[in-house]
Amino acid sequence: MQYLNGKVYHAAGGFLGQLLEEVPDHTRVDGDLVSRWTSSEPGSVYWTRNVWEKPFLLEFDSISQAAKALKAIQRNWAACPTRLYRRVALIEEALPGISAKARAFPFVIPAAPMGAFTLLDEHLLLGSAECSSKFPNGELSFIEDKGGPPSRAYLKLWEALELAGRMPCPGECCLDAGASPGGWTWVLSNLGAKVISIDRAPLDPAIATRANVSYMSHDAFTLKPEDIGPVDWLFSDVICYPPALLAWIEKWLESGLAKNFICTIKMQGEHFDKATTDRLASIPDSRVVHLWHNKHELTWMRLARS
Repeated sequence: MQYLNGKVYHAAGGFLGQLLEEVPDHTRVDGDLVSRWTSSEPGSVYWTRNVWEKPFLLEFDSISQAAKALKAIQRNWAACPTRLYRRVALIEEALPGISAKARAFPFVIPAAPMGAFTLLDEHLLLGSAECSSKFPNGELSFIEDKGGPPSRAYLKLWEALELAGRMPCPGECCLDAGASPGGWTWVLSNLGAKVISIDRAPLDPAIATRANVSYMSHDAFTLKPEDIGPVDWLFSDVICYPPALLAWIEKWLESGLAKNFICTIKMQGEHFDKATTDRLASIPDSRVVHLWHNKHELTWMRLARS
């Protein structure tokens, strides 16, 4: 087994082009896997579903030998075939099974590491026991609620809260900017939080009439933090240019009136505003990720230190 300097980036679905722009000095491309085998650090990389943190090459003679070598490292491995699909499937079948079942929100993210592997040729495996995602190839499916939420946007917030490792508690105050029709407010109110929902468009009546929801017909970005007062959580799924989101977030950070933030960075058309995204990512104690349930957008989050 030969460990490699560098990382392997698994592109977010449909965004291989954006990932290749972020990693222009890549070593090779295999399907949606972009390998960069060098010890130097790349710039910021956002358009990934999973990152193979410590990749290795494994030469093997047989399916059983490959599976035995992987099992000797750890239990959980997700196959990521880019060629030789049947041969990859045979190795996967020889490994302990991993569950791909949809999960009920909320749940505890498994502590066990989730590795990933693919084949570069019939006798050469590329893998990594350490990956950025605890889910097979970064894929996360929830048991969906078909009747409660007024839109599918709630799935993004479910995923973001799971990755944050913390979520609003009963009685905490949440600001939901760009709330209409109420998918995120639905999630937050179900958690028992008090929700201030702000949007020019109305909320779904079933959400607006909840006892722990108060609605403001307004453009959230034109309100000063002092107009709202202290909040435990600030959420935004507003459709806007990234610089407008950044300016709004900076006002709230300067005010000190919000503790925790989860905001969607909406890209306009095919354009990727990397400069603004980098500025958001540079804010202390924050990170930018592409969620499995994101489309042409990223999610910025910042949690107060415990």
